[in-house]
Amino acid sequence: MAVSMDLEELKETFSFFDDWEDKYRFIIDLGKDLTPLADAEKTEANLIRGCQSQVWLTHQLSDGKLHFQLDSDAHIVRGLSAVVLIASNDQSPEQITALDLDGLFDELDLLAHLSVTRGNGLRSMIEKIKHIAAHS
Repeated sequence: MAVSMDLEELKETFSFFDDWEDKYRFIIDLGKDLTPLADAEKTEANLIRGCQSQVWLTHQLSDGKLHFQLDSDAHIVRGLSAVVLIASNDQSPEQITALDLDGLFDELDLLAHLSVTRGNGLRSMIEKIKHIAAHS
């Protein structure tokens, strides 16, 4: 992941935008900063079920911290993935399990502006990350 923003910077930047079109553009731009997964990592085993788009997730545990990589074939989903990674990447499994990612998306008012299928996909992504953290 090449996104160098932390969670507080994300919230602050998001609060600058009044228009949802601007917020969408910002989210899409965040997705452009993600390091794409190699084609070899875009496997059935890494595919997240429940997403309208194709979304792949890989992870590794190093020094007690989980590092995730997400990739998608949809620009907005890559951006949403970047938001999830900003909130959860490179933390301990316990920290990730305790994260209130639903609360973050409520705070950013994102779920209200996503289609039902995108919202369900986002929840599937969060569930998968929390499942990995709980079993690491």
